[in-house]
Amino acid sequence: MAPRVQFYHNAENPLALACELAARAYGSGRKVALRTRDAASARQLDQLLWSFEQQSFVPHVMAGSPLAGETPVVIGHAEAPNEWPHSEILFNLADDIPPGHERFRMLIEIIGQGEAQKLPARARWMHYKQQDLPLQAFDAIRREAL
Repeated sequence: MAPRVQFYHNAENPLALACELAARAYGSGRKVALRTRDAASARQLDQLLWSFEQQSFVPHVMAGSPLAGETPVVIGHAEAPNEWPHSEILFNLADDIPPGHERFRMLIEIIGQGEAQKLPARARWMHYKQQDLPLQAFDAIRREAL
């Protein structure tokens, strides 16, 4: 079954938006994979998840951890081959098409405000469209469909 693809455009802080959406997904019982551009962004996302909401805890580990299979939120990055233990939701914050994205039920692309993020995002949109994947676009600031 092909994944549904959602694009969140115009994110002021893509990592913070990923934290918010991942926390919401975890809160509704979903398992999440978060894929960042590089190891530094993965560490930053890890730190953000620890401090994101004072009242809630989002259990998470880095991809490759022995606990990844039993942890609902797993963080990886584009510089390393990721073996995702879950196949529910994949958040992509990298500029390329995530390898193995077709095995997920949902793929969420989070795009920042700069042209450096917009150009590769347009290419990914076209790639998914050519694969006939169901696409939705949202404005990340207003949280409404485009």
